Amino acid sequence: MTAPELMAFAGRHPYLLLALGGLTLALLFNEISALFRGYKGLGPAALTALVNRDNALVVDLRPQADFEKGHIPGARNVQMSQFDPENKQLAPARALPVVLVCKAGQTSGEAAKRLHKAGFERVYVLDGGIGAWQQADLPLAKGR
Repeated sequence: MTAPELMAFAGRHPYLLLALGGLTLALLFNEISALFRGYKGLGPAALTALVNRDNALVVDLRPQADFEKGHIPGARNVQMSQFDPENKQLAPARALPVVLVCKAGQTSGEAAKRLHKAGFERVYVLDGGIGAWQQADLPLAKGR
C-alpha cells in the first residue's frame, strides 16, 4: 500500500483513524504507568522461580476461609482489612522479595502500592491472582 492510498483510506474512515489513535495512546499510557507504579507483575512460573531462588515471601490477601480452601504452599494469610506494611509478619521482610496474591489480581495491586510507599523495594503481584496459579495446574496447600 502506498502513502497516497493510506491517506485516502484515512480520509474515508476518520472514525477508524480516531479509534487507532485512541488505542495507541491508551497502550502508551498503560506501559508508561507500569514503569512508575513501584511493583512488577509476574506469572506463576516466575513466582515459583522467585520463591526457590530468593526465598520470596508470598502474602495471600484473600479471606481466611478462601485461604484455607487452597493457597500457594508457604504463603502467609493477611486479610486486606488488616494489611499494614508495618505488620510484624511483613516488616522483617523488607530485604526479601514480597509477592502479593489475591483472587484475581486486582486487590494485590493496591497492597503493592502501599508496600512500595512504605519502603519495600522488591514488590511483586501475581498476575491473575490465585486463578492464574490454578490454571497453571500448580499445587495448592489446604488449611492454615
